[in-house]
Amino acid sequence: MVEIDGKLISEDIFTKKFVCDLSACKGACCVEGDAGAPIELNEIDAIEDELDAIKPYMRKEGIQAVEETGVFYLDIDNEPVTTLVNGKECAFVYFESDGTAKCAIEKANSEDKIYAQKPMSCHLYPIRTKQLTEYEAINYNEWHVCKPACDCGSQLDVKVYKFLKAPIIRKWGEEFYLKLEDMDQYLESKKKER
Repeated sequence: MVEIDGKLISEDIFTKKFVCDLSACKGACCVEGDAGAPIELNEIDAIEDELDAIKPYMRKEGIQAVEETGVFYLDIDNEPVTTLVNGKECAFVYFESDGTAKCAIEKANSEDKIYAQKPMSCHLYPIRTKQLTEYEAINYNEWHVCKPACDCGSQLDVKVYKFLKAPIIRKWGEEFYLKLEDMDQYLESKKKER
């Protein structure tokens, strides 16, 4: 672990390689798992405010789930997560003709129908964050459904934090991203000294 600006960061984000490969995984992270995607309270408000503009991009099953239970529920850790359809895929998933799962929130945003963006936890994946007493922990989450992304990242030689430049800047700002680059260079130089 390294520390930058009160954040404890797993060195995995500097050493592991990762580039999403939707053609291989078909968006499995939106469909598999034991709970919905972690969602922040301000994101819940934003999605609720613009839900009517998101619904045209959703499947009827997703709309029904959201209308019945809301846009989120509390998981076993009592944390808010996105609503699921029948305990499986995220309520905001729609499927392309080839079966690839995509996000209705992201689609509505990309077409300038809404200001809300997909949950930060989705945008930042495979980084997961957790607030500790004194620090915010930033960890790499390894999941079997992302093996194609790891393979693709290795082939293209792209580190996790570099692949996630846009969401990292969205979450913590450009200055923090530049500090990650500096730390990466420092860690690389230490490796060469060994």
